[in-house]
Amino acid sequence: MRGEIEGSESEKLEKQPVGKNGSIGEVPLKFEIEEKLLIDPKLLFVGAKIGEGAHGKVYEGKYGDRIVAIKVLEVGSNPEERAILESRFVREVNMLTRVKHENLVKFIGACKDPFMVITTELLPGMTLRKYLMSIRPNKLDMHVATSFALDIARAMDCLHANGIIHRDLKPDNLLLTANQKTVKLIDFGLAREETVSEMMTAETGTYRWMAPELYSTVTLRLGEKKHYTNKVDVYSFGIVLWELLTNRMPFEGMSNLQAAYAAAFKQVRPVMPEDMPPELVFIVQSCWVEDPNTRPSFNQIIRMLNAFLFTLPAPPSSSPEPTKPVSESVSSTAITVAEPSSRSGRRFSFIRQLFNAKRTGNRT
Repeated sequence: MRGEIEGSESEKLEKQPVGKNGSIGEVPLKFEIEEKLLIDPKLLFVGAKIGEGAHGKVYEGKYGDRIVAIKVLEVGSNPEERAILESRFVREVNMLTRVKHENLVKFIGACKDPFMVITTELLPGMTLRKYLMSIRPNKLDMHVATSFALDIARAMDCLHANGIIHRDLKPDNLLLTANQKTVKLIDFGLAREETVSEMMTAETGTYRWMAPELYSTVTLRLGEKKHYTNKVDVYSFGIVLWELLTNRMPFEGMSNLQAAYAAAFKQVRPVMPEDMPPELVFIVQSCWVEDPNTRPSFNQIIRMLNAFLFTLPAPPSSSPEPTKPVSESVSSTAITVAEPSSRSGRRFSFIRQLFNAKRTGNRT
C-alpha cells in the first residue's frame, strides 16, 4: 500500500477503559473477517487525506482502477491496545457488510496487513457540515432540508431494522453526493449491535449530538457502562434536523463539555426559531425529549416528514422529485422487518393526533 499517513487526532470520545481480548468493556470479538471481504493491499494507492476520526484517518485513493475512500485505522502501541483496535475494526467491517441502502456508504473491502484498512465508495461531495458552513448565514430551502432529513432518517431506519445503533450521528458523518441532492451516512467506527440486557459504553459519540441518557456524574469521571437503546440515535437526529432547518451550530456559545452538561443535567435544547413550521417543531422536539421511550422511531419520523413535505408548494424552478413510500426506506435491508405492532401503531396514532392538533392550533 502506497502513500503517506499523517495528521492529528480529531476531537471525539470513547476513551473509556477496556477489557482483555478486545472486549472494549463489552462483548469480546474474535479477530476474523471472511476471506471474500478482503482486498489485496498491493492494489491500494493512498492519496490525499480527506478526513479523520478518533481511531483512524480517511484518504482519497484508488483500488486498482476504482476511485475509493480509504480508512486507515490505528494499530496500537502494545499488544493489548492492538487487540482492542482489531476488535473495533472487525465490528465495523461486519456491520458495513450487513446493511445495504442507497443512503448508506457502499462497502468495497478491507485488509488487515500491513495496516487495518476499510475501503468504501468515494463520494465527491462535501460533508453536510462543510456544505452548511459554505452557505451560512443562508438557510437551506425547505424542500432541500426536508429531503436531506428523509435521506438521513431512511439510513437510520435501515440500521435500526438490522439491530445496529450508530451512536455518532452528526453532520460530519453525512456526505453529499456530487449533485448535492442526496445524503449518505458514513463512519461505523462507533456503531454496535443493540442488545436487550447488555451494558454498553456510555459517553459514546460527540458531545453536542449525544443523548442525555449517555451521561451521569459518574460517567463523566469513570466511563461507566449503561444500558440504552437505539433512541440515542433519534436524539442525535433531532439535533441534526434542527441544524438543517436553522443552519446554526447547536448550543452556540458553549464549549463541548458545557453543551453536554446543559443537555444532560439542565434539559437545555437549542432554541427553536419562531418562523419554523409547527409540524417540524413538533418532530424536532419529539426527537430530543428527555424520556427515550417517548421518542418516535425512524419509521414514524419518515412518515411525519413525508406528511409535511406533501404540504409544501412545489418549488418555483422545478417540480420536486416524487417522494419514496415509507416501505422503501428499509427495502434493501439485510433482514425482513415485521409490521408495526398494535402498541407501536397506537403510539404513532397518538403522535399524529398531536401533530394535527398543532397544525390546527397554528392556523386558528
